[in-house]
Order: sequence, then structure tokens, then C-alpha cells
Amino acid sequence: MITKVYITHSEEDEPLALEVAEALWRVGIESFVAIYRRARGVAPGERARFGVRHCDCVIAVLTLDGVVSPRVNQEIGFACGIDQLVIPLLETGAEMPVMIRHLKPISFSRETYSDALGELILNIRDLTSLEWLKIRCPLCGEEMTQYLPPPEVVERAVLSGTGLDTICTYCESALTLDPRTFKPEP
Repeated sequence: MITKVYITHSEEDEPLALEVAEALWRVGIESFVAIYRRARGVAPGERARFGVRHCDCVIAVLTLDGVVSPRVNQEIGFACGIDQLVIPLLETGAEMPVMIRHLKPISFSRETYSDALGELILNIRDLTSLEWLKIRCPLCGEEMTQYLPPPEVVERAVLSGTGLDTICTYCESALTLDPRTFKPEP
């Protein structure tokens, strides 16, 4: 069961990694990217080893910057060395690192990143039991939990280009969620 992930990324790709972390948070998966800078008294290498060791899966954000990042490649190598599951998100035009070249990446461009996040969630959903959504209402700011819609409902919404309709349990406002990332749409 996947409940925690480690997101490896280059410094330049921190905004993309945070988008991954937010999308996974909405489906109840904890991310080590959120605690990366908190433990300032612990060396970065130790924080990375701790994160990779204590997660269920490593997600590699592989952009043109990410594939040449020594830290990203070291973290991927460490994950492979301890037989950790690695799911690569590969930007169009970038090449897979040697250690994981045999894996099938989730490809993306900057314009299709939400689609890639949706595919990532779908892949994780196939590997584990995801039952709940965490949603922060953009109108009242309250955080609520709701059942995750069945995969066929989500797939139908993605294919038709429509959102998933729900209601905030606090302010009772109608909300529409992006079916790929479950992010409330403005």
C-alpha cells in the first residue's frame, strides 16, 4: 500500500514537485518533499536517505534540469539500490537516467503537466487503495474530506473534459474539481 512518497527533483523544479505533492495530498498520500527543508540540522544527504528509506515509492521529476542533476541521479540510484519502486515523470525532450532507463515514464510537457499528474494518481490508484479526497474549499478555506469517486466516474470526466461536481460541507458552495488532480477549479 502506498501512503508515503519521496519526490526527487532538481532545485529548479521545486514548483513542479510541489504540484505533485499537492495532488497526492488531495488523495491522502504523504510526501517527503514537504519536509525536505524542515530538518535544517540534518545534512541534505541524510534527509534524502531517510526520505527514500521511509517511503513506499519514489517519484522522479525528470525535466531537462532534473536529468542532469547529480542529486536527482544519486537519489534515484539509492532508491534502485534498496529496491524501491520508482515512478518517473519525464519532460518531453529529456532522456531517462541510466539506472531507470528500463522503466516506462509518464511523459509530460509544461502544458500537459496536469494530465501527467492525473496519470500518476491513476497509476498509484491501481497499486493501492485510495478512498478519500482532501479538499480545501477555495471559497471558505476549510479543509474537508470526501469519498474518492470510482475510477470509471473519474475516467468519464477526464475523457469528456468536464469537472467533478461536489459541495463544500462547510459553506455548502458548489465546487468543481479537476478530474485529473482533484484540485478545485476557480
